[in-house]
Amino acid sequence: MAQPSIPPPPLTQQQPPGPAAAPAAPGVQVRCAGCRMILTVGPGVTEFVCPTCQLPQMLPPELMTRARTNNPPPNQSVPAHGIDPTKIQLPCANCKAILNVPHGLARFSCPQCGVDLAVDLNKMKQLFPPPQPRPPPPPEEVNEVAIEVEREEDEGGPVGETFTDYRPPKLSIGPPHPDPIVETSSLSAVQPPEPIYDLRIKDDMESSKALSCLQIETLVYACQRHHQHLPSSARAGFFIGDGAGVGKGRTIAGLIWENWHHGRRKALWISVGSDLKFDARRDLDDVGAACIEVHALNKLPYSKLDSKSVGIRQGVVFLTYSSLIASSEKGRSRLQQLVQWCGSGFDGLVIFDECHKAKNLVPEAGSQPTRTGEAVLEIQARLPEARVIYCSATGASEPRNMGYMVRLGLWGHGTCFPDFQRFLVALEKGGVGALELVAMDMKARGMYVCRTLSYKGVEFEVIEAPLEAEMEAMYKKAAELWAELRVELLSASAFHSNEKPNPSQLWRMYWSSHQRFFRHMCMSAKVPATVRLAKQALKEDKCVVIGLQSTGEARTEEAVTKYGLELDDFVSGPRELLLKFVEENYPLPEKPEPLQGDESVKELQRKRHSATPGVSLKGRVRKVAKWKPASDGESDEESDTDSGHESTESDDEFQICEICNSEEERKKLLQCSCCGKLVHPACLVPPITDLVPEKWSCYSCKEKTDEYMQARRVYIEELLKRYEQALQRKSKILDIIRSLDLPNNPLDDIIDQLGGPDKVAEMTGRRGMLVRASSGKGVTYQARNTKEVTMEMVNMHEKQLFMDGKKLVAIISEAGSAGVSLQADRRALNQKRRVHLTLELPWSADRAIQQFGRTHRSNQASAPEYRLLFTNLGGERRFASIVAKRLESLGALTQGDRRAGPSLSAYNYDSSYGKKSLMVMYRGIMEQDNLPVVPPGCSAEKPDTIQDFITKAKAALVSVGIVRDTVLGNGKDNGKFSGRIVDSDMHDVGRFLNRLLGLPPDIQNRLFELFISILDVLVQNARIEGNLDSGIVDMKANIIELQGNPKTVHVDQMSGALTVLFTFTLDRGITWESASTMLDEKKKDGLGSASDGFYESRREWLGRRHFILAFESSASGMFKIVRPAVGESVREMPLAELKNKYRKISLLEKARSGWEDEYEVSSKQCMHGPNCKLGNFCTVGRRIQEVNVLGGLILPVWGTIEKALSKQARLSHRRLRVVRLETTADNQRIVGLLVPNAAVETVLQDLAWVQDIED
Repeated sequence: MAQPSIPPPPLTQQQPPGPAAAPAAPGVQVRCAGCRMILTVGPGVTEFVCPTCQLPQMLPPELMTRARTNNPPPNQSVPAHGIDPTKIQLPCANCKAILNVPHGLARFSCPQCGVDLAVDLNKMKQLFPPPQPRPPPPPEEVNEVAIEVEREEDEGGPVGETFTDYRPPKLSIGPPHPDPIVETSSLSAVQPPEPIYDLRIKDDMESSKALSCLQIETLVYACQRHHQHLPSSARAGFFIGDGAGVGKGRTIAGLIWENWHHGRRKALWISVGSDLKFDARRDLDDVGAACIEVHALNKLPYSKLDSKSVGIRQGVVFLTYSSLIASSEKGRSRLQQLVQWCGSGFDGLVIFDECHKAKNLVPEAGSQPTRTGEAVLEIQARLPEARVIYCSATGASEPRNMGYMVRLGLWGHGTCFPDFQRFLVALEKGGVGALELVAMDMKARGMYVCRTLSYKGVEFEVIEAPLEAEMEAMYKKAAELWAELRVELLSASAFHSNEKPNPSQLWRMYWSSHQRFFRHMCMSAKVPATVRLAKQALKEDKCVVIGLQSTGEARTEEAVTKYGLELDDFVSGPRELLLKFVEENYPLPEKPEPLQGDESVKELQRKRHSATPGVSLKGRVRKVAKWKPASDGESDEESDTDSGHESTESDDEFQICEICNSEEERKKLLQCSCCGKLVHPACLVPPITDLVPEKWSCYSCKEKTDEYMQARRVYIEELLKRYEQALQRKSKILDIIRSLDLPNNPLDDIIDQLGGPDKVAEMTGRRGMLVRASSGKGVTYQARNTKEVTMEMVNMHEKQLFMDGKKLVAIISEAGSAGVSLQADRRALNQKRRVHLTLELPWSADRAIQQFGRTHRSNQASAPEYRLLFTNLGGERRFASIVAKRLESLGALTQGDRRAGPSLSAYNYDSSYGKKSLMVMYRGIMEQDNLPVVPPGCSAEKPDTIQDFITKAKAALVSVGIVRDTVLGNGKDNGKFSGRIVDSDMHDVGRFLNRLLGLPPDIQNRLFELFISILDVLVQNARIEGNLDSGIVDMKANIIELQGNPKTVHVDQMSGALTVLFTFTLDRGITWESASTMLDEKKKDGLGSASDGFYESRREWLGRRHFILAFESSASGMFKIVRPAVGESVREMPLAELKNKYRKISLLEKARSGWEDEYEVSSKQCMHGPNCKLGNFCTVGRRIQEVNVLGGLILPVWGTIEKALSKQARLSHRRLRVVRLETTADNQRIVGLLVPNAAVETVLQDLAWVQDIED
């Protein structure tokens, strides 16, 4: 502990661990700086000599204060430290302890009492005169500018340009790819291993030109990888991560053909849809493998595939993931059949195409792994020698979805992650950057390729289709109807609480119908715009593809079964959905059975006595409500048991009369059929003389029954009345729904408006559709296929008609379009430019890109134009913008004015920040906490506007069932709601976005805006605190040079790939000349504002002021800041802050000398001055900076690095950060983990240790 340059540890860190009995000894425990023994230093002692090694030493400064306070207060579990001048001192609101709080930290918990605290910066300025302990030496002043610069540095640079052009780095076989291909720039910083495999089919391919150089490169690396075995002794697998449309299918065909030449004649090809079998056939023909047969498994019996009757001895068996888990009635499974066909020691190909289908193998906590995921794992386990290929464009976008990729060898035996769970935890801690590192690792080890079709030449436009007035009214009415329906159902189900359907089921149905209904409404709102754009495109001699998610098939089929095959007009999906929901789920009391005639009296008596005695009459009446007249079977059973019952009672034939108590033969006594009494006919009053009917009942029973029947009649009439009233209410609701004006099924509507099924090719999963009659009156339901085309071929047939130009409009749904190619293919007849309209965007940008991949593929005559349609409802605009951002990063161009597009934060709403901001918003609306922002449409000056908004928002959340158990207050709380939001809803962003759609448009948009502005604030705060995971950050500087030779710190045994430590020198400074040129150019363009110019800080630190250049950025009122030492900062400064902290310099000469002086000084020292605690390790505001980056293979040494970083003093250094640098002289690009300078030693020691052990 003798290094003075280590700052005091942050509050929460414990002291070096001493022996367990520590608390007993007074004083403090330290580790000797010489011999590392643990010593106990008496109270008050600050200098001492170690008794073992005789080294004189002092207590470290953070323990001095403890040594002074002789008796530490009780209950203090965490040692207090002295005042840290680099932080703000604040008292804890609960235990009043003074805490050192880092600047910019807004929320934290008190290390003493554990209470969560928040810093209110506005109050702080008034509350705290600067603390006066002893006057600190002058250099220790808190330098605000330094803090600002430190924040900016922790934030990292801009997030880099994400894609670069791709050419195979180490192979030059084959023709170039027909279209431009890109790769993420982080991957392009990694070189794959040397190719050593020699292709058998190389000469064929070079002459036929069937595969491009990219595809041949994949073949070489895949075959090379298949020669290796993992430590677990299974054969290593290969992952093809190419994006949609790069030509994965043909690559796979090439692999099958190559293996065929090696005598491996069997292969399994597993994909998502059975239609893709035809594409597989086409791809094999394209590479010249026409002799290899493709067998569709779903057409084959469950018996042995190579038996005489089936006769499949070789070739490709093509199956879908769903048939992988199928089994026959006799219990034979497809999986077993395939394993048997492959045989033991099978070393052929097993291809998991579109393998993200198996993704839920390791699901989120609480749900079960899917059977598909388990089957994929099992077939890999049972064929350990198989050559596995994983194929998916979105496979590695989410680490959780990689659970089934066991053959990559990233976890398991012989790696630093014993199992997938550990691997997952490590990656999730590392965030987005970590995922990119995994991809880089896989590429460096030669098991992964991932290229994407460049979207250059593609144009896209985000088009707002505002709700037309009529639609808006419709929407508002519908939202009101759903809210009323909810109240109606609540009261109805409270009234008939004991009847079915049970409430939880009812509400599940209600919300799922609610969500479907409003998704439908959103789609319908875009129909007019879609039709307009489609007609426009057809006029311009282009052809149209319209993408949507759901087809509304179920609604149509229900309507057809209900109303017959011929209808007046298209089915309104939303209306049918509502009708169906109310008809099936409206809670009715049970319909009472009317009373039958006389015979039921006997029946009643029998039943009444079989009921348990002692049930009150009222209770009995309740039970009666559910009686049905007994069937014959029932009464027979009764009599059987009765007779059985007697025979056990006594063996003799004598019984006792209940009236005279004398014994008599059983057959001379009468038995009451109701209460079972036995009596002599003569003992009765009046006695019975004539023949008794079989079911005789005694007088007392008879009397009771008559009264009973009377009461029963009244009761049943009452029940009937209730039932009929409920029925009336239900039919009234149904009438209201029928009278509502609701939109038609969008799919049928569009097809109809664009000229009917003869003009429009439909590729969806539905079986039938409604078509307008030729007379123009009414519509009929017909199957989608004709006599010549089978149902399963109908999508392929329609696709062909579109590609041949016989139909110029295609409509695709997610289900019907997996893997289908609709681009302007140079081989197709229809080469018109495609205009792709999205009627409904999927919830994730990945899936949206997957859908765009239908029309943007290799070998196209022209690139498509995308039109992203969105309505002005809730989340839609934001959603479209996230997808747009993704397209832009892939190189697509926006049409029209750049500024017109929504300028957007491409956040994923369902991220941890999304969940957090939802919670903050809910708490604000429920008035448990203040809202961090002013709600939209309110002003801070008028608190009543905010209160008004909160009331409205609360009512809105009540109406969509997010706030539950509401009670309207009375008395002094008159008109106030009380209610609660259950914990599971507090974080459920998906539920919030879905329910939001069920609100009238105005409040819906205000709530959404509030959610987004809170999200912006949280993300901004995270940025300032340095916790925001922004993926890979570009480190920018004017000069970046590599220092010396990179050190190899680890070598991978299997592939020989290296882990390398690079050391760079960065010069971030900006000379006076470049700064003044910048300013002049601004002025010359006439873009400058009056406030542009050089500024100096209003305060002095260490006797000097700081200088900056500020000029207005594209956002008005915000200024870009350029500093002499560190160049342009990422954060822009508002004008008010600029004027508050700095003043403008009018004399250029003064600005110049100040600038040059700061430029000089900053080359040697940081902004904290010569006495900085971190000494040479500190980089804050230092112009010339040394940066250490660990590049190459990272995964094998991940654990080591994490351990070393966790010991760092500064919080921002403990995070794994992935950075990208490009040397200025020779443009060498390096991507890797940033290792803080203070941690380099530790990392190197630990790595050497990793190495020794392995040797």
